[in-house]
Amino acid sequence: MDLKDLNSMQFDVFRELGNIGAGNAVTALSKLTNLRIDMAVPTVSFLEFNEIAEKVGGADKDIAGILINLSGDIEGMMMYILSTKATRSLVNLMMGSFTTTALNEDIENYSDIELSALKEVGNIISGAYLSSLSALTNLTIITSVPYLSIDMAGAVLSVPAIEFGKISDKALLIDTEFGTSDNSVNGYFVLIPSLDSYGVILKSLGL
Repeated sequence: MDLKDLNSMQFDVFRELGNIGAGNAVTALSKLTNLRIDMAVPTVSFLEFNEIAEKVGGADKDIAGILINLSGDIEGMMMYILSTKATRSLVNLMMGSFTTTALNEDIENYSDIELSALKEVGNIISGAYLSSLSALTNLTIITSVPYLSIDMAGAVLSVPAIEFGKISDKALLIDTEFGTSDNSVNGYFVLIPSLDSYGVILKSLGL
């Protein structure tokens, strides 16, 4: 299938899947941290890889990306992207740290425990998203061990771009904002199924 040929109903389905998946991810984080975490309504769009880089602040913007490979009924990748500021906020939520000394955005100064926490929370958030997608579509989605990459946006996004650029130049981007009254996180889910997998998802929903 060609993503350019998606009709409004099909796009609305992917948008709703994005909303539900993001909501489940935030619920999982809330249970993990034992905090009340509110979420703004996510923005869902299909963007080219270079547009995604611009969306997160530009190709030379330092970001953290947690990448998970997908297999089973759906093949592709899921990436959760965070700016350095959002990365610190997410680690703070995970570790219960809200002191001013913990607001350093320089990821190079993160401890091994903080980097481990970042990878784990990224895994939990992405896993919750994919679990909801699996439940809604009744499809089997097998996930790999998460891989944490900290680099400029252009370099981080080059991995899925090279892997899937020959098949599709677009990905499903879910822009999310969530947090507590003291700590907010703005992050991006990037779902990159193969073109065949888009068709499998739609067929599973009777479309």
